[in-house]
Amino acid sequence: MKLQSPQFQALFTPGLRSVAELFEKKNYELRIAGGAVRDLLSGMTPQDIDFATTATPAEMKEMFTSAGVRLINNKGEKHGTITARLHEENFEITTLRIDVVTDGRHAEVEFTTDWEKDAERRDLTVNSMFLGLDGMLYDFFNGYEDLKNKKIRFVGKANERIQEDYLRILRYFRFYGRIAEKPGDHEPSTLQAIKENAKGLAGISGERIWVELKKILVGNHVNHLVRLMYELNIAEYIGLPLDGSLEEFDRVTKNIQNLCPKPMTVLASLFKVKDDVTNLDLRLKISKEEKNLGLFLVKHRQELTKAVGTEPLRPYQDFIMDSREANTNSKICELLKYQGEEHLLRELQEWTVPSFPVSGHDLRKMGVSSGKEIGTALQQLREEWKKSGYHMDKEELLSCLKKL
Repeated sequence: MKLQSPQFQALFTPGLRSVAELFEKKNYELRIAGGAVRDLLSGMTPQDIDFATTATPAEMKEMFTSAGVRLINNKGEKHGTITARLHEENFEITTLRIDVVTDGRHAEVEFTTDWEKDAERRDLTVNSMFLGLDGMLYDFFNGYEDLKNKKIRFVGKANERIQEDYLRILRYFRFYGRIAEKPGDHEPSTLQAIKENAKGLAGISGERIWVELKKILVGNHVNHLVRLMYELNIAEYIGLPLDGSLEEFDRVTKNIQNLCPKPMTVLASLFKVKDDVTNLDLRLKISKEEKNLGLFLVKHRQELTKAVGTEPLRPYQDFIMDSREANTNSKICELLKYQGEEHLLRELQEWTVPSFPVSGHDLRKMGVSSGKEIGTALQQLREEWKKSGYHMDKEELLSCLKKL
């Protein structure tokens, strides 16, 4: 088939036209590869585009240098990737490869000119397609068929693909959450291969696991996929608590639908105690902000809840006003998502944190001189201000001070 969609046509910037001309002149084949092909076939505009070619890195370097094209970031060169910069755009182009040796984490590669051999070493059928710059689709493993049927399958034998890089287990889940229509539509042999190889994830770095896990947590079918991680014995190797609270997880995954939670907000529902967050951090090296959010949710999810009566949002507002930390507001928003309080979340997002209208300077003008007295008076006035729902202005508060 030939693709001629508007999304495909839009890729042809002056930069890409120049790159295509250079490759054509030298008779090297150049095609779009992997995820960008999948996105284009789904009618989406790809976020970033990888290219594959029959030219070796040395041939590309020679061609680009002769044409006066700037090359940047030579880190990918040993894996066969050259990054060229034309017309303010970066083009990442990788020589076709076959894996010679794999250890479950990294691969030693050798270059090839065989497109099918390169497709064979990719993880999933939907990621193994190429698209010529004329729109021609090259699909050796029925990836397009799988994409149309919303099926996620490994290229060739699941067992072999997983053992080449155990992180592919999580990539399978991530793309399942992105493409599959309903939960539970897996090939039994794929799940069996995942279960048999789950232990291999123990050797994968925490940072790589966390990148995939975060995408799973904010994708579709998250409840089904995380339960599957427990059933297939994956959880223990990726830092999740062995006795994760799956009932709470069920409740929270219903609460957060359509609320765009942060990954940690979803994950926190599995944690029973603060140590669960600490253990996750030890395994996955999460950011300080993510760790703090996890600890915050575990600590406050039960006792910080809406008030009965006319001002249900007040406990959350009071918490923000009393807090000395900068990002309390965003943590409270995540707590409201966790609790499924969509209405209150909207209200809080529209609320502007008011500024306390009285300063020490105002009190000095009224004759309060000692620092200690000023501190005490300000504290008392803050309490009065809080009781008024943060509505009292400077005049009202200062007249209140006279009474105090």
